[in-house]
Amino acid sequence: MRTVAVVGASLAGLSAMRSLRKQGYDGRLVVIGDEAHRPYDRPPLSKEFLAGTIGEADLALEPDDEDLRAEWVLGVRATGLDSAHRAVRLADGREVRADGVVIATGASARTLPGTDGLAGVHTLRTLDDALALRDELALGGRLVVIGGGFIGAEVASTAYALGLDVTVVEAAPTPLAGPLGETMGGLVSALHADHGVRLLCGVGVKGLSVDERSEMRVPPAEGGGRVDAVLLEDGRSIPADIVVVGVGARPCVDWLEGSGVALDNGVICGADGRTSLAGVVAVGDCANWYDPRVGAHRRVEHWTGARERPDAATATLLAGGAVEPGVPRPPYFWSDQYGVKIQFVGHAAGADSVTIEEGALDDRNVLAVYRRAGQPVAVLGMNQPRLFMRWRKQLAAALS
Repeated sequence: MRTVAVVGASLAGLSAMRSLRKQGYDGRLVVIGDEAHRPYDRPPLSKEFLAGTIGEADLALEPDDEDLRAEWVLGVRATGLDSAHRAVRLADGREVRADGVVIATGASARTLPGTDGLAGVHTLRTLDDALALRDELALGGRLVVIGGGFIGAEVASTAYALGLDVTVVEAAPTPLAGPLGETMGGLVSALHADHGVRLLCGVGVKGLSVDERSEMRVPPAEGGGRVDAVLLEDGRSIPADIVVVGVGARPCVDWLEGSGVALDNGVICGADGRTSLAGVVAVGDCANWYDPRVGAHRRVEHWTGARERPDAATATLLAGGAVEPGVPRPPYFWSDQYGVKIQFVGHAAGADSVTIEEGALDDRNVLAVYRRAGQPVAVLGMNQPRLFMRWRKQLAAALS
């Protein structure tokens, strides 16, 4: 294998590059990224970076002394994969031929239909998204966050600390019920009310009201107007100077249509990162990996997965076929909201009980264990970092 192309220049792509070099690959390494930026850390975008307490340099994932001997092709999007010639086609007409390909194109934020070009409406996925939103939040005013998931909740928390008037709208009866379950999802989302942030649940968004004059604040795109309210399906209208849409993400795999790579909610992968096409593996948010623990595919959009799974995928790529990947560690993620550190490991789905092992619900300072048939399957910590880490190790050992 003389050339490997890594398509995607964020954490998963960078982790794959490091894994390749660590495992002894010394050939040509080409990394392709649609953003102009070198790899940066995304979790702080909704927290410290949005608040202005850290800058762009603090987001860098590469230390100054790291040299992966890679060719960087940035600011250009991959538009196709020619499996016959093993070539990645680029939007500027170029192509990169490679013996092996790592797909790490991640996911993009879902948007509301009809909001393109509308000033004051934001998603938060990239550094450029965060820069634009940070500039608007600095002006103050009324923020409406559509979606009560972790990104929406973190933006609401940050905006509250900056002094904005914040409302969160969530279509589901309980925010975070998917990843955390109804009971604990309700507990975590109660942090909004604790701090005077309005949380409206069980109601969808019908549309946005637009001020065509747009004489104030950041000017709109030409002809787009500016948002001035969020219209709910129950008839209510929530005034808004800024709207953040946090309704999930979709895997960036459109460019692979017709390539021979099997797609279904991302790139279908084995437990070792193999795709349906020889010499091609996938990692990160776009990869729908097989989880032998549950006998099903899962697409895990977490920082730890993007950092850890490339080791197995690149070993598979270099071996030219299947390798024994071992059982992956249970998925882990964290969030910081209103000064509370939230940590979660495992899968809440399928648990038949949740017990509080430490702390008090009213203090928002708890360690909760999810069990199925008496066996731990997930753990949630709120301001319990030491105890949580002990439980995380125990859970990993029990599920290995």
